[in-house]
Amino acid sequence: MTGPGPEHASAQPVTRPAADAPIPNLPVRAPELDEARRRAFGGAFATGGDRYDAVRPSYPEAAVDFLVPGGARDAVDLGAGTGILTLQLASRGLRTTAVDPSADMLAQLHRKSDAATTVQATAEETGLPDAAFDLATYAQAWHWVDVARASAETARILRPGGRLGLLWNQLDVTVPWVHRLSRIMHAGDVHRPEFVPVVGSEFTGLESVQVHWEQPATAEHLIELAKSRSYYLRAGAETRARVEGNLGWYLYEHLGLEPGQPLGLPYYTHAWRTHLPSGR
Repeated sequence: MTGPGPEHASAQPVTRPAADAPIPNLPVRAPELDEARRRAFGGAFATGGDRYDAVRPSYPEAAVDFLVPGGARDAVDLGAGTGILTLQLASRGLRTTAVDPSADMLAQLHRKSDAATTVQATAEETGLPDAAFDLATYAQAWHWVDVARASAETARILRPGGRLGLLWNQLDVTVPWVHRLSRIMHAGDVHRPEFVPVVGSEFTGLESVQVHWEQPATAEHLIELAKSRSYYLRAGAETRARVEGNLGWYLYEHLGLEPGQPLGLPYYTHAWRTHLPSGR
């Protein structure tokens, strides 16, 4: 359900923002999760893969092109979920392995395609062989990992000079109605525009692109999108009912949308790439 993106995007060297330059109503940095919270939040995705796969969009081709190095043969998609990015990598002719701790999520990938090998494991302990891949990707997943351990493990399974790609589809909260929608959804993974992910010292040369686009949607789709997020999945019945009620009021009464009425949901995609030194 992705909308069209630009035909190309230009890489830009990353400059880390000043610590005293916050943007109102957006987090200053990614959430810092200890191991217990990481497991609790990530565990919300142990089930519900069918809904996740139905409502989460794929990634603009320009962003995926930015991540894939020339001459790459083997890719591993870590925290692959239902394989949304996995299949985009495989469609480029890459031998692709999908790694995720959720059997339910990986089952959705198997249901769609047999184009990728699947491994049920975490990004910190993949069990994959040394120096086996040219590209390792994390789509909507880097904020769930222990950065130091995941960086070390990713470096181990990449070949010398191999690339690490990080990717997020973000609700475009610079659009006022989308900003309010994200707050009602409790979309905690919406980063400030200058957000820069932290990666391990094994990697060098961080570059980024941003791609702006729209996803075709309806009000009903947006409600289902909220139900695919960790806040809703971890919540009790009372909280879930409140979220659904608030969304219904906002979409149908405040914004005046009709059931089934098409709209464009503004997104921007943040993509980062970095690499191992060639002589490592």
